[in-house]
Parts: sequence; structure tokens; C-alpha cells
Amino acid sequence: MAILPITIFGDKILREKTKDFEMIDGNTIKLIQDMFETMRTADGIGLAANQVGIDKSIFIIDLSPVEGFEKLKPMVFINPKIITRSDELVKLEEGCLSIPNLRASVERPEALKIQYLDTDEKLQELDADGYLARVIQHEFDHLIGKVYTDRVDPITKKKLKDDLLRIRRRQFDVDYLTAE
Repeated sequence: MAILPITIFGDKILREKTKDFEMIDGNTIKLIQDMFETMRTADGIGLAANQVGIDKSIFIIDLSPVEGFEKLKPMVFINPKIITRSDELVKLEEGCLSIPNLRASVERPEALKIQYLDTDEKLQELDADGYLARVIQHEFDHLIGKVYTDRVDPITKKKLKDDLLRIRRRQFDVDYLTAE
């Protein structure tokens, strides 16, 4: 397994829509393993492929370090599509490995239904709510070229402007590998 450099806010690939996998092969499995290694090394709980410079439609989640989710197994979502989202919205603070040392409250639907391929290329469907639904939506956003700061209210966006500029200029300290 390898630790991959994490792309940072301002990197073009974070704003591009990713491409679906046509087939899942050994390279896909290696990417998944490397993504889990990278995410865990950076103390993350979710990671999308474009966050490690790969323009493919895949993200991973491991909520087991989060209190109340210790028994939830790591998850892989290949070519995901969100089918439905609830009307009920919940505001909660989010952070992102690609936007280091910055957090902001984001309003998102409380629940969703997502369809995706597993590593055996079997179509799966998952109903998720609460924190799991939030993390899924956060990672799915990466695949469509969005980051959580795109979803904050206008006043918060204005407050984050200087911090985002500092991050874009690579003026931050983290203890994980980032893309140049």
C-alpha cells in the first residue's frame, strides 16, 4: 500500500466532475487500499479519488473512529448516484482533508438513498441518515466538483474568504502528505 498526496483547495481536479469506472480490476483494488491507507494516515473518515489526484468516481468512508460508529465497517462507493434526499435539513460543522484546518457549518438533507457498485461490481443500494448521510453527501460532492465551502451561507462564505485564499496559497501546516 502507498500513501498518496492529498489535493488541496485550489487544485483544478477538485472542481472537475469525475469519470465512472468501466470495470473494476486489480488497479481499482490497489487504489482503494491506497486511499484507505492515505485517509487513515491523515486521520480522515472519508476520501474521494479526486482528493488523491485520480479523476474516477469512487469514494471511501470509515466512521469506526467516530463515537457511536465503532462497529460500522469501512465502505467503498464506486460510480455512486444519490437517488433521493430527504426534505428535512440539518446544519452541522464539517471539515475536509483538502481544506486543511478549516471548519464551517453546512446545511444538508438528513437522509438519502444512494446506489453504487461494490468491489465485486454488484449494484448496491443504501438508505442512510444522520452522520453517515452527511459524510456520504460530503464525499459525493467531491465527485461532482464541489467542496463543502460551496454549500455554506453567503455570510459564512465571506468570512472564510481569507482562510481559503491562504489555503490556496499553501500557507498551512498539516502532518499528512499534500500535493504540490
